[in-house]
Amino acid sequence: MKAIIYCRVSTDKKTQETSLHRQKEELLQLANRYAFTIVEHIEEQASGYDINREGVFQMLDYFSSGEADSLLIQDETRLGRGNSKIALFHQLQKMNVNIYTALHDGELELSESDSMVLQIVSIVEEYQRKIHNAKIKRGMKKAVDRGYDPSNNLTNRNKAPGKERKQFPIEEIVRLRESNNMTFEEIAQTLKGLGHPVSRATVHRRYQEYQKT
Repeated sequence: MKAIIYCRVSTDKKTQETSLHRQKEELLQLANRYAFTIVEHIEEQASGYDINREGVFQMLDYFSSGEADSLLIQDETRLGRGNSKIALFHQLQKMNVNIYTALHDGELELSESDSMVLQIVSIVEEYQRKIHNAKIKRGMKKAVDRGYDPSNNLTNRNKAPGKERKQFPIEEIVRLRESNNMTFEEIAQTLKGLGHPVSRATVHRRYQEYQKT
């Protein structure tokens, strides 16, 4: 497995450099025991309550691109504290990232309270997605009932298929994927409703291309 080592201390004091070094050494030993391939080692000095951290964004980019699939941290507090911790755990869970800690000498063991919160968040998010999709379908049905023809939005209808690359708003794909956590199939259906006849595979490919730019 390919892993990211993430180390954090809460202040920029010179004395904290020793803590960062110790975290790194412990996690390198953990990686060796589990035969991880280390893709990147990230260190930062910032509050765990602050989710706006450059190291966190860098870490998430590696997981989004598929360059890594596991995260190594000293303990759960190094990743974050309070709401920041829960938000990051939830995001990593959705990305199917395996989390290992030096404290547990293996996979992270969430507390019962944290596990419960994450379950509630997942349920709420699922219902939000269903409501969002239902609103889109309802709006499109109303528009069609009032005479709207989605085919009027199609481009290149008179040209042979495969002649030109399909044009549709990549920004909308990114927004639906990252803000609403919709699947590529759901995004494809939404774009079709907006007059862009694209397949799930095309949506996925364009999103991957966007991530690499």
